[in-house]
Amino acid sequence: MIFLASMLIDLDHLLANPIFDSNRCSINFHPLHTYYAAGIYVIGLFFRKTHILAFALLFHLLTDFIDCYL
Repeated sequence: MIFLASMLIDLDHLLANPIFDSNRCSINFHPLHTYYAAGIYVIGLFFRKTHILAFALLFHLLTDFIDCYL
């Protein structure tokens, strides 16, 4: 359930114009997909209450990174 909830990170795509662009990389374009946000997610790994969610969010960013650059 937590990994499914981590998909809510994609709500920041609603801030973009156009909302969907097949040629756009979401890494460093959307606010919750930036390296700064990833840093906050890494910090979340060290707290017992947030470590699973932080791992799920980092996994989400990893899959987006793979989609963009590989």
